[in-house]
Amino acid sequence: MEEKDRKLLRMLGALSTVGITLVVSTVIGYFIGHYLDGRFGTTPWLTLVFLLLGIAAGFKNLYDQTRRLTDLDGQSKKGTNDR
Repeated sequence: MEEKDRKLLRMLGALSTVGITLVVSTVIGYFIGHYLDGRFGTTPWLTLVFLLLGIAAGFKNLYDQTRRLTDLDGQSKKGTNDR
């Protein structure tokens, strides 16, 4: 397999995890908040707080992944221009 193909597959793999982590972090935040609301009787406040924290964590991860992929893409373009 050529180096170009490996880089493409690596980038596609990283992109596929972006959507999954956004959804998973939101769902985890919701369920933590829902559990704590049931335990402490604070419905719906902890659910909302942890849901928002999960969404924020998902978007931060989205930003970090996008930044990392942009850096990788820039490095690969830089490497091809040097030849």
